[in-house]
Amino acid sequence: MNQIDAIIQSINDFREERNWGEAHNPKDLAISLSIEASELLEDFQWKSSEQAIEQNIDNIKDEIADVLIYAFTLSSVLELDVEEIIREKIKKNGIKYPVKK
Repeated sequence: MNQIDAIIQSINDFREERNWGEAHNPKDLAISLSIEASELLEDFQWKSSEQAIEQNIDNIKDEIADVLIYAFTLSSVLELDVEEIIREKIKKNGIKYPVKK
């Protein structure tokens, strides 16, 4: 089991111990992912990047973790291989945005 799979398993175990599985359908997970991303944006609103990081680094870390948790949970519910879909997307981006020399 690679590190990503181990993290996803920990997230799934946490969810199952609390019987949250029923609420974790793809639509609601996508909504929650968007909400958490918006909460991350709030840490940067009306500040420079430097100010936001200086003032909010602990909350920024928490919000990034929430975003990743929901993304990993959604991937798990949809039975997607996170490593595979990231590699595929990087490949697509390489074609879409080639290096200009």
